[in-house]
Amino acid sequence: MTQSTAPARPKMSPWLKIGLEIGPLVLFFAANGYGGIYVATGVFMVATLAALAAMWVLARRIAVMPLVSALVVMVFGGLTLWLQDDHFIKMKPTMVNALFGVLLLGGLYFRKPLLPYVFDGMVKLTEEGWRVLTIRWGVFFLVMAVLNEIVWRSVSTDTWVAFKTFGYLPLTFAFAMAQAPLMARHELKDGPQEG
Repeated sequence: MTQSTAPARPKMSPWLKIGLEIGPLVLFFAANGYGGIYVATGVFMVATLAALAAMWVLARRIAVMPLVSALVVMVFGGLTLWLQDDHFIKMKPTMVNALFGVLLLGGLYFRKPLLPYVFDGMVKLTEEGWRVLTIRWGVFFLVMAVLNEIVWRSVSTDTWVAFKTFGYLPLTFAFAMAQAPLMARHELKDGPQEG
């Protein structure tokens, strides 16, 4: 008997995964109300690392998007606290969204779609389905980067924190739900393998 088959990694509940990704943001909002943006930034950084650790313990892996986002949180959060300048934490969503948008559209341009890696096998689509979904998500991320720039530059810090918590998440969720018909149309059904 060969050992070529690795043991299956534990699967994490989608709701738990969402909770671990949203939890640090909720704590960021609560900490901002309690102690201001610098306390909130420190709490956000610690909560982000704790969420990554929980993902690793529960699933023995960390998805690409939370990992990249956490890296940017550490860099921009660290700069915010070190320089005592909240512009850095406010620019973090701009940088993350712009990075994801450019990577998705760039991958498509070079005929290497990256969105299937983000979905990590949870969804199987036709090539055309991935192409259209990648364009939509890439443009969405770029729009959200621009929206974050407009919001943080034109409102108070507390209003920006509220937008980041209660505006960004519902917009992302609504956009994701709006992609369901496209994904259903282009879904690859599991069937007998040819060959």
